Amino acid sequence: MNTTASSAATPFDRVPDRLLRELAEAGLDPRQVYDAVASAVAEDLPGEDVTSTATIPPDARAWADFGARSEGVVAGLVVAEMVLCFVIGAEVQVERPARDGDPVSRGDVVLSVHGPVRGLLTAERTALNYLCHLSGVATGTAAWVAALSGTGTRVLDTRKTLPNLRALQKYAVRCGGGTNHRVSLSDLALIKDNHVLAAGGVVPAYQAVRSTYPSLPVEVEVTTLDQLRDLLDVGAELVLLDNMSTETMREAVRLCAGRARLEASGNLTLARAREVAETGVDYLSVGALTHSSPVLDLGMDLRGDPERPERPERPERPEQVVR
Repeated sequence: MNTTASSAATPFDRVPDRLLRELAEAGLDPRQVYDAVASAVAEDLPGEDVTSTATIPPDARAWADFGARSEGVVAGLVVAEMVLCFVIGAEVQVERPARDGDPVSRGDVVLSVHGPVRGLLTAERTALNYLCHLSGVATGTAAWVAALSGTGTRVLDTRKTLPNLRALQKYAVRCGGGTNHRVSLSDLALIKDNHVLAAGGVVPAYQAVRSTYPSLPVEVEVTTLDQLRDLLDVGAELVLLDNMSTETMREAVRLCAGRARLEASGNLTLARAREVAETGVDYLSVGALTHSSPVLDLGMDLRGDPERPERPERPERPEQVVR
């Protein structure tokens, strides 16, 4: 197998329909994922994989297992499979004992693949880069979801995402049980402090957006209860409480009395999450889900026997719902 990116790459029209359907059902654009993978592989492979070419016979084939080395929530298996398919070809044999959104423990195998050893080793790092990062986002999100359990408050992500990875990071948030905030600047108007300053106040800013885009959802950031009162008087339905104390947020919920949904943001930590949720706010928005979640440690190991040995089955887990 020639391991240069240009000659070995699987064209988009040769990607299995099953994989394309799964990406689409997950809310991801299959072509965008393919193009992102192509770019990532090209970054790692401007020529050939010199180490694998020198050390591995071209006809060597084997099974390899991607396994969890710590506890968490897995996400990105479908993307890792796209990497393997792109590098090795559509005929690569893949098994997934786990699904995106599953909790995993140290030692669990989440994906097994059979193919040319050179191709497996060439694809390994790019597949793991996606899988470890997205699983880290899902794991971090799941911790916030657990902290809010039973309160009725949901955790939201933000636009604090890595450039060109937003769709995948927001997918990972869903795998962890979180809820996506706006995806782009076009699908919801979020009036923040600089907009308020430029427009002359929270009410003029809100009315300007409502006038220009009558059917668009509008959210307004406030820092004081007086601003909240003014917005409630003009019918605002979604208000962001920025950097407020727990007691002030509790008063904001009382003033609102269900007339608008309230989102808490700023100075939020996992240790404080439940305390804030118990004020009665509807959402906590947490930029750290995507900009600061540590990766989940996963690795790929070739099996010693080139023929497939029996691998212990993972214990049954409750079905996970990817939101």
